[in-house]
Amino acid sequence: MTPYMTQQTIPVDGADCRQAFSPSEMDLREQLVRFGRWVHRLGYTPGTAGNLSVRLDANLILSTPTGCSKALLHAADMVIVDNQGNKLSGMRNVTSEIGMHLAVYRMRPDVQAIVHTHPPIATAFAACGKALDEPICSEIMMTTGLVPLAPYATTGTEEVSASLEPFIPRHDAVLLANHGLLTYGSSLPDAFMKTETVEHFAQVCLSAHQLGGAKPLHERDIEKLQQARARYRLNASRGPSCS
Repeated sequence: MTPYMTQQTIPVDGADCRQAFSPSEMDLREQLVRFGRWVHRLGYTPGTAGNLSVRLDANLILSTPTGCSKALLHAADMVIVDNQGNKLSGMRNVTSEIGMHLAVYRMRPDVQAIVHTHPPIATAFAACGKALDEPICSEIMMTTGLVPLAPYATTGTEEVSASLEPFIPRHDAVLLANHGLLTYGSSLPDAFMKTETVEHFAQVCLSAHQLGGAKPLHERDIEKLQQARARYRLNASRGPSCS
């Protein structure tokens, strides 16, 4: 038994799901199902790879379980843990990678949702020890900012959290060396769209390299984009998010 699991479970039959959970919790469970299927369809979570989570409140996290295809999850499959990773309810065990989710939630009170995936091109950069840190596209500057590379750490251990901690405060997306991608944001749709954007940016970087190398944005243009991103995030925080 990992340090993130306890023996306590509250089994919930799929047929009784809507009666067992509050409307707000049910909505978040269904979002985890929906975006889990999206990342699987895109080829970002082959087999049982990847995991997603959301905050239920200041003390509780709702997460996808371990050992399950993201294409086959149901709302009742999700697991609730506390801020220390102790399992509080669920028919299944929580993902073994919950530690890195908890590190983000601990260091970023503004973050409400996290998506961890293995998108092939971004993961290829991570496997080559290359960050996505060339300022060659305005879209990435507006969405996540440049994407750093965290050093390699063994999957499912506290080493992963430690490798991420230097990057969490100032970045919304981080490559994990020889592993994959972690994105996070104000909602699951926000975190998911950042995942899509980083993979697209990785494709652009690869193509630009094959074409002889991209021309980076000028420093003054980067500053303008950073200012625009700050205004965008402020305005987005005042309105409802898409789901």
